[in-house]
Amino acid sequence: MQKLFCISGHGIVVAGRQYKGGRKAGGSRKISGELAVNRKKRYAIFPESPTPSLLFFSLRRPPPPPHLLPRTAPTAYKYIRTPPTTASFSPPPRRAAPLFLVVVVVVSHRRGSRPPPPRCRGIPRSGADMGVYLSTPKTEKASADGENDRVRYGVSSMQGWRTTMEDAHAAFPNLDDCTSFFGVYDGHGGKAVSKFCAKYLHKQVLINEANSSDDLSTSLYKAFLRMDEMMKGQRGWRELNEMGEKGNGHKITGMLEGIIWSPKGTDSDKLEDKWESEEGPNSHFPGPTSGSTACVAVIRNDELIVANAGDSRCVISRKGQALNLSTDHKPDLEGEKERILNAGGFIVAGRVNGSLNLARAIGDMELKQNELLPAERQMVTAEPDLKTVKLSEDDEFLVLACDGIWDCMSSQQVVDFIHKHMKTEEKLSAVCEKLIDHCLAPVSGGDGCDNMTVIVVQLKKPVSSVATSSAEQSAATSEEIRAK
Repeated sequence: MQKLFCISGHGIVVAGRQYKGGRKAGGSRKISGELAVNRKKRYAIFPESPTPSLLFFSLRRPPPPPHLLPRTAPTAYKYIRTPPTTASFSPPPRRAAPLFLVVVVVVSHRRGSRPPPPRCRGIPRSGADMGVYLSTPKTEKASADGENDRVRYGVSSMQGWRTTMEDAHAAFPNLDDCTSFFGVYDGHGGKAVSKFCAKYLHKQVLINEANSSDDLSTSLYKAFLRMDEMMKGQRGWRELNEMGEKGNGHKITGMLEGIIWSPKGTDSDKLEDKWESEEGPNSHFPGPTSGSTACVAVIRNDELIVANAGDSRCVISRKGQALNLSTDHKPDLEGEKERILNAGGFIVAGRVNGSLNLARAIGDMELKQNELLPAERQMVTAEPDLKTVKLSEDDEFLVLACDGIWDCMSSQQVVDFIHKHMKTEEKLSAVCEKLIDHCLAPVSGGDGCDNMTVIVVQLKKPVSSVATSSAEQSAATSEEIRAK
């Protein structure tokens, strides 16, 4: 990590990552979200590197005694009573006018789809990390069921151990006369972007298709990228505000937390020809710093199209076998890593610029600021992966879920679990609820503590078989989907 030094009348101040000292250690105080400075002893505490090393700088007083240091490896600390040799400095006269402090902007870890793990087992979690979880989980669930002549579905969501509910979903068995639409959206850094996608992404698919000669796959592709454009400016700022969160990520008071939002079925009929811009004090709003994954499955006749950006996942059960229809977009994947580096970014501990543990997401506009590159080539992109599958009689059901489920169970384990409980439960939402309860961790910390959302879509057998040769079906199944 690059060390940043500020010289003042009180000594050397070093900017680094957050360290929270207790009052008993001399009344330390949080500075700029990251820097802990002891006001009485006049020394700064900061991590020197990804290891839990701390440096203590003081011009007038020695470092604190060992019994006041955090518990960790004894070799992880250095004591320096004078400034580093790279910084030439002599204390000003006692009556000399104090020098101005240089303000250092420190970029802190922003939570992605899950909080970063502690850096070392020996260092207890800070208060910020502890605040991510509740003392007891919220196990109330928002569930629903529906069906038509093509599909039968159930959905359930639960807040769990998290302090807020940032998941959202959309389920439209009748998006139009021959199309069904299902999507899960896992928000991070706030809930506004996931709610925005649940409200508008499916509409944009129909708008793109109606206003151009594009096929369904292209319309779906453009709808993902269009979400980022729609969240900019005064109109985008206002929409995000109305969904319970300001553009900078702060919550609006009075909004209920932990309530999953899903659009009403009638919303799909209220289509607008264009997204009208608005004038106002936030006309230059660059878009939200929070973001969301998006995993969508669209069924039209005997064709299934899956679009995904992020680490939510869609799986199909074919004769009891789990087949992944999406890829978890992590920064360490070779293709994702190449794009991130070419856009001027870097990867630290599996996070883009040390911040976001996703390589693709809707929102996160602070990681999409390279004006020389198109949206598809930014460090983090909303560009979806698309897979098209020709459905056959061997296909039983789809599972769309956020990573709160996939962190706890493999794709095959989830398919086996659903097969087992579909035999005893009448409603698919009840199967989803049992799956969520099975994944919920007994104590906070680790897997099973995230928000959880899952949709199970059962594919009904057609009355008359589709006139498709078995050779064509075999080619589609072997080339267009990836087995777990």
